[in-house]
Amino acid sequence: MDGEIGVADQSGCFAWYELLTTDVAAAGAFYRKAVGWAVKDESTAELPYTVLRSSGAPLGGLMDIPEEGRNLGATPRWMGYVAVDDLDATAAQIKRLGGTILVPPTATNIGRIAVVADPQGATFGLIKGPTYGRRKPGRLDEPGRVGWHELLAADRTVIFDFYRELFDWQKADAQSEPAAWYQLFSAGGQTVGGILTKLPSVEQPSWLHYFNVDDIGAATKHVVAGGGRILQGPIELPDGCWIARCVDPQGALFALQGARGSTSIEPSSASEIGWSAKWGGIASQGRIMLPKPKR
Repeated sequence: MDGEIGVADQSGCFAWYELLTTDVAAAGAFYRKAVGWAVKDESTAELPYTVLRSSGAPLGGLMDIPEEGRNLGATPRWMGYVAVDDLDATAAQIKRLGGTILVPPTATNIGRIAVVADPQGATFGLIKGPTYGRRKPGRLDEPGRVGWHELLAADRTVIFDFYRELFDWQKADAQSEPAAWYQLFSAGGQTVGGILTKLPSVEQPSWLHYFNVDDIGAATKHVVAGGGRILQGPIELPDGCWIARCVDPQGALFALQGARGSTSIEPSSASEIGWSAKWGGIASQGRIMLPKPKR
């Protein structure tokens, strides 16, 4: 495969995204409409697997939750993989730093991977030598790209040190007051996400990934028409970007971000949304979300 058109695999950066689901065909059709990804079955004799592409470049995959996982209560979810140079050494370091190895380093159809959890229980993947090549990181706002990565941590103030030690992530410049609740971070010299402390009512620390779309109104309409739900939004941020947090028909959480576009939408006020209000009035990407007056 052409090494210039695959996913970014710069060490310490998110390099692949995978949806574990209960219905691969239905999930593929859903994200094709909602996000605009191309969906192609690239199964092998050993493993059924569907690859997602944006503008021809592979960025992630879909696969069924293994039967043993379902028996243990696993539910549909998105997982991001971070590229590493030495998978075995990184896995060993995770254990030394208090994390957990859920799937030990193993060769797969997408490269050599491991599935791990940070010391507070948020799961993510590691990947070495992605099968689908590499490409230099582009703009975070490219349509179809995963444009933001948000960690709902048990305690934001202590978990960052784990990721800094592991991947050399750096704290990005704070945007005034939101820094009290939301820590921006950079990977590979680019600000790619934020970390906040979850509410006690949120059972499990987890990562939330934001998918870029051209038209937030059209995308959210496709979410609903396809059997998904909008949990929050669309909400306009101060810089003009719109976001919506969603759940797909099988139950996996994800988020959308993009311009308003030409499709009509009914924006939600921050004062009307429990999720945002409970998060201390902080929107995605660490920006203050001010309640809009009713007209």
